[in-house]
Amino acid sequence: MFLLFRSLLIATALGLAASPLRASDRFAAEKLAALDAAIMQSVARGECPGGVLWLEQRGAGHHLAFGNRAVEPEREGATEDTIFDAASLTKVVATTPAVMRLIEQEKIELEAPACRYWPEFRGAGKEAITIRQLLTHVSGLRADLSLREPWSGTARALEMICAEPLPDAPGAKFRYSDINFEVLGEIVHRVSGRTLDEYCAAEIFAPLAMRDTMFRPPEALLPRIAPTERGVARGVVHDPTARRMDGVAGHAGLFTTAGDLARYARMLLRGGELDGVRLFKKGAVTLMTTVQSPPEIAAKRGLGWDIDSPFAGPRGDLFPIGSYGHTGWTGGSLWIDPQSETFVIFLSNRNHPTEKGDVRALRHTLGTLAAEAAGVGR
Repeated sequence: MFLLFRSLLIATALGLAASPLRASDRFAAEKLAALDAAIMQSVARGECPGGVLWLEQRGAGHHLAFGNRAVEPEREGATEDTIFDAASLTKVVATTPAVMRLIEQEKIELEAPACRYWPEFRGAGKEAITIRQLLTHVSGLRADLSLREPWSGTARALEMICAEPLPDAPGAKFRYSDINFEVLGEIVHRVSGRTLDEYCAAEIFAPLAMRDTMFRPPEALLPRIAPTERGVARGVVHDPTARRMDGVAGHAGLFTTAGDLARYARMLLRGGELDGVRLFKKGAVTLMTTVQSPPEIAAKRGLGWDIDSPFAGPRGDLFPIGSYGHTGWTGGSLWIDPQSETFVIFLSNRNHPTEKGDVRALRHTLGTLAAEAAGVGR
């Protein structure tokens, strides 16, 4: 009770709470208060201007907006329907499910070489890279394309990808790589005949009624979009490579809301179905979200999803191995625990107005507190 009162006092003093606490009997009230207080304290420290939290377990939810979505040129309070640059959450909310849909339709084979679907993607040993290795970040490719030269356009990016060296043999080493998902995004295009944004809009977001999830959001939505750092126009992807690729890439470019991500997480927890719409067979969800990386690799990854790697901070101290999630450079994270049927989302624009914001410690804290609130481990 003290924590709840303290949380409300902080909110009142800082003007941070956008709506009242929505505690459920499902959750421990003092842990919900601690969750909210952790975010408000992070905002007060300048680690992010604000954000949206969404905790849910078997239909019981706790969701709130905190702080501001913009502090420059004028302050704008955050709202639950604020649209955020999802950054690398694009990998698991757009590209991974797009590839998985095509695998289910037997248009892509998981163990096939990527060059089967993109013939130009070869040379320097790249013809040995498989779809599985791209999805689990053991392809051997570098972390990202060079930005030293002033290149622009998707066509030029694809040429550069085909010319990429291969520092390590496929399957030998874990290296988190945006290039992996840039390749997968192009393979979705080649196999489906639709660009990644077109395919995801029609095959994933529309069926799931994720109405605020899209690449290259239209001007009408700009007032709801949280800006990122100075010099990047509102509603334009922050990631510099995706920005040079005309805003649509397999690794970044997606914009979304916490509410839409909650629908996506529910679909996964329900074995690929939501509101009578089946997006995946249950086995496909299991395949995506269980360990698929080589046994000798210490970092444990599903297909696209993180399970236990150096990037798994949002798992916190209590969500078990077997839970899964992902993070985004701009400050967002999603973590899902199928065992307790719990998920926790935190979206923020920690790099507004500058890159000085840092929510890594906060995301770990939120993961721990969310698990405690949901009774994980009890």
